[in-house]
Amino acid sequence: MRILAFLAATTMLAAPAFPQGDGPFTVVEQGRSFGSLYDAVQAIGDGTGTIRIAPGRYRDCAVQEAGRISFVATTPGSVVFDSAICEDKATFVLRGRGSKVDGIVFTRTFVDDGNGAGIRIEKGDLEVVNSMFVDGQCGILSASDPRSTISIDKSTFARLGKHPDGSGAHALYIGEYGALKVTRSRFEQGTGGHYVKNRAPRVEIVDNSFDDSKGQATNYMIDLSNGATGRIADNSFVQGNGKDNWTTMITVAPEGAENASTGLVVENNRASTVPGFRNDTVLVRNWSGDKVVLRGNVLSGRMTEYARQ
Repeated sequence: MRILAFLAATTMLAAPAFPQGDGPFTVVEQGRSFGSLYDAVQAIGDGTGTIRIAPGRYRDCAVQEAGRISFVATTPGSVVFDSAICEDKATFVLRGRGSKVDGIVFTRTFVDDGNGAGIRIEKGDLEVVNSMFVDGQCGILSASDPRSTISIDKSTFARLGKHPDGSGAHALYIGEYGALKVTRSRFEQGTGGHYVKNRAPRVEIVDNSFDDSKGQATNYMIDLSNGATGRIADNSFVQGNGKDNWTTMITVAPEGAENASTGLVVENNRASTVPGFRNDTVLVRNWSGDKVVLRGNVLSGRMTEYARQ
């Protein structure tokens, strides 16, 4: 309900009018404003800068080729990028030295190959806070950069997943990055694929909500495709009835144990099923052969804590 109310309010927003020579995209360090996001990104170039974005609904997209750039909404939740796609990939295509996204909403991110995203991170560190990814294919999709990390905090991923032709997409898909951290975020109402699909060798997934009670054609909650070490802790999981695959909530190395998983800790999570759920499900299913640690998890419904493949 919170997501629906927010989006209803933001439908009234439009890109605001500004005096000639002014604009909604301000490079804070330079004290200069621009009429397009592209121009603001170009003004920073290979430097370090913050682009402050005025409230509004925008069709701009951005490709960051260099530098360290923070994209920050003046007021969190008041900046909506709607159906904005660069390079047939994403609203923000990021391959500089580092990026931060704060308080921005990404919606209706569709492309023909089924992998449209709010953010496509191809290189460099990425920090995302206070942001929303709704009604699209992927929320965040990464390439590979083993030297860099991705962190996500206090963000929402909702109604994301498969392309209408059935091709795959996931709410959050992290490739071969160095590490992934996801905290205090919500994943819900998926339309296909996994909520979190990850190939990074180190993870910290803590204090999040995974609510699949209204999901359709969804798969795993957390898929550690090639294994990982780290912690999955203090999360809540609700398994729904509309799933393509209801057998497992968290997987370890279902696509091959390319990363070590020894010592992965899954602790203090709360997992349940919706009323009327008639299938058996497993909290953690391990294909890796490595020993993982499970403790303090609270389960309800037709659920087993652990299974090895």
